[in-house]
Amino acid sequence: MRDYLPIILLGIGGFLVGGAYSTWKNNRFMAVVLGVLAIMAVAGGLGWLVWG
Repeated sequence: MRDYLPIILLGIGGFLVGGAYSTWKNNRFMAVVLGVLAIMAVAGGLGWLVWG
């Protein structure tokens, strides 16, 4: 499981980016929250791959 966790984090980040994009016109605050969460998930996944 430890080997797959960075890939799962990158997938979750992509899912959150799609959610942020789709909610941008209706609810900008939620889109920003989803964008921040996506950045954190992608950064965590890439950091784990590079330094883990």
